[in-house]
Amino acid sequence: MSDVTRLLEAAERGEPDAAEQLLNVVYAELHRMAEQKLSGDAGNRTFQPTALVHDAWLQLVGDGQPGFANRAHFFAAAAKAMRRILIDRARARRAEKRGGGVEHIDLDSVDVAVNANDTTLLRLDEALAKLAGLDPSAAEVVRLRFFVGLKNDEMAEVLKISERTARRHWIFARAWLYDELQGDGRGI
Repeated sequence: MSDVTRLLEAAERGEPDAAEQLLNVVYAELHRMAEQKLSGDAGNRTFQPTALVHDAWLQLVGDGQPGFANRAHFFAAAAKAMRRILIDRARARRAEKRGGGVEHIDLDSVDVAVNANDTTLLRLDEALAKLAGLDPSAAEVVRLRFFVGLKNDEMAEVLKISERTARRHWIFARAWLYDELQGDGRGI
């Protein structure tokens, strides 16, 4: 059992220091991931890893006790929270600009969503919603890879599947998203 799962269970039981310890463990891990992914992104100086982590944490736990069954459940919820934050931010920025050119989306080179532009995020969000209707597992792999920055072995651990299955889901999802985004008439 991981420290995160143990602390989630302790917080669920109402142990007094568990929520604070959970915050320390999870916050540091989320911040490290966000910081690592944003370190080379000079064009996105207005959104820092700390802001993404804080916003996601507030959405995940708010004022109450966390209600996650285990580490996998927490990271799946974190992926969704980060996705919502980044999509909302992209929509707000796009509403201000109302335009922009269409550009190629290379799903292999975009490791985390905060490195993507607003148009890319919005198009990917639409396509991801369709993919979730067809293959929820593949959609979850995309969320964990694109919005949290997990690699195949990390996704496998979180989803409790083999690394080979995680890789197979990623290959399928990447090909499906490519076809979906290519076929929308806007090019990729």
